[in-house]
Amino acid sequence: MFKLGILDQSQIGEGRTAASALAETTELAQEADKLGYSRYWVSEHHASQALAHSSPEVLIAHLAAKTNRIRLGSGGIMLPHYSAYKVAENFRLLEALHPGRIDVGLGRAPGGMPISTRALQEGKYTSVDQYPQQVADLTGYLYDSLPPSHRFAALHASPIIETAPEIWLLGSSYDSARIAADQGAAFGFAQFFGNADCEQALRIYRENFKPSILNEKAHSLAAIMVICADTEDEAKRLASSSDLFFLSLGRGALLPSFPSAETATNYPYTPGDLALIQDRQHKRIVGTPEQVKEQMIKLNEAYQADELMVVSPIHDVAARIHSYRLLAEVFDMQG
Repeated sequence: MFKLGILDQSQIGEGRTAASALAETTELAQEADKLGYSRYWVSEHHASQALAHSSPEVLIAHLAAKTNRIRLGSGGIMLPHYSAYKVAENFRLLEALHPGRIDVGLGRAPGGMPISTRALQEGKYTSVDQYPQQVADLTGYLYDSLPPSHRFAALHASPIIETAPEIWLLGSSYDSARIAADQGAAFGFAQFFGNADCEQALRIYRENFKPSILNEKAHSLAAIMVICADTEDEAKRLASSSDLFFLSLGRGALLPSFPSAETATNYPYTPGDLALIQDRQHKRIVGTPEQVKEQMIKLNEAYQADELMVVSPIHDVAARIHSYRLLAEVFDMQG
C-alpha cells in the first residue's frame, strides 16, 4: 500500500483573511501529524489574493515547530527565481532544527503572473534552461558533493550538519519527469492540474531513472485532488467550490478568494462552464470513504506511485479536517 501525504495551498476562503488561512494551515498540519499522514507540503504562489503561501521555507519552520513527527516540505520552491546556494542554506538550517523531517520540493514554474516573476528576478538573468544545473548545484551543496571542477568547489552551505533534507523534483509535464530521472531525484507529479498524462509521466521517470547520491532507485508520488465526506452528495457539494475556483483559473481570471460551497452552488454557470467542469471530473476523487479508497487504489494501479499526496480544497475548515480524518480511518493509518 502507498503512503499518504497532504499538499496544502492555503486558499484564502471567502469571507476570511490570509492570516486566518495560515492559522487554518497550522491546524490542518497538526491534525495530519496526529492522524499519521507521512508528509505535509506547502506551495509557493506570488502576488495572489486567493492563496496565502509566498515563502514556503518560512511556513515550514513554523509548522515544524508546531508538529511532532510529520515531514514538512515545499511543494515547491520555484528554483529559477533563486540562488541554489541560498536555498541550500535555508533548507540546511531547517534540517538542523528538525532533523529527518524536512523535504525540499523544487519546481520551475513561475508561481505567479509575469510581473511577479520580473520583480523576483530583477537585476539578474535566469532561464528555465538553467534549472537542471541549479538542481545539480543544490544537490552538491546539501550533500557536500560538488565536483572539484565546480566554480564554487571550495564553498560549503552552512550550517554544516550530518543529515540532508530529501530532494524532490516536482512537475506536471513529461519534460519534468525526464529531468528528475536524469538527476536521480525523487519525482512528484501534479496530477490534479497537469495536462500531461500522469501514468505516462511516471512511466517515463521510472524507465529513465539514473541512480545517484540522492536515490538508488526511482521514488515517485502523484498529487491528486480528494474530497471525502459522510455521503456522496455532501462530498459533491463541498467539491463545488474547487469546480468554480479551477474554472476561473482556467480562464486566467483567478477569483479573489476561495468560494464557499453556497457561492459555488448558486453561481450562474453557462452551458459552456458546465461542460468545462465536466471535462475536469477525471482529475478529482470525490465521495464517501469507501468510494474514495476504491478509486484511489484503482488509480494507483495505473500510476504505480510509491506515495499519493492529497489536495483537499474545501472552504469549511471543519469539513476539510473531517475529510482528512475519514481518509485516515478508511486507510487504517496509525497516528
